[in-house]
Amino acid sequence: MKSLFDSGTVSEILGRIEQLSESSKREWGKMEVGQMLYHCQFPLRLALGKYKMKKPNPLMKLIFRSFKKGMYDDKLWKPNLPTAKGFKVVEPKEFSKEKETLVNLVNDFHAEKSRTQWDPHPAFGEFTVQQWGQMQYKHLDHHLRQFGV
Repeated sequence: MKSLFDSGTVSEILGRIEQLSESSKREWGKMEVGQMLYHCQFPLRLALGKYKMKKPNPLMKLIFRSFKKGMYDDKLWKPNLPTAKGFKVVEPKEFSKEKETLVNLVNDFHAEKSRTQWDPHPAFGEFTVQQWGQMQYKHLDHHLRQFGV
């Protein structure tokens, strides 16, 4: 699995983001392109300590941990997977602003590639450094494929 800690992978992701436009159409799901760009910021912000997600109750935590490996393995996520409550975006978002912010967050996350300690994910628990990078790539890849790039 590719990782956002790899420079070549970051270049690929940034190139794909650059291919998006205000008129990009989704192939599945409900979000418009600006909403998707905003949504993709949540996991990066969370990893960087810039967003606090409400911890799930013990039952939900158990459910989340049952599919933890799917967050960073090589299998593509299926279209129309449910979105975590704290990451849902329903209000319209400004495309250019959200695109710029996402690009900055991708670069900020990549800049942390030498970091050895990461806080546990509030829902999934501990991830290795490698898994954090893979998970971030997988989420971005999923949504960029959603918009055909």
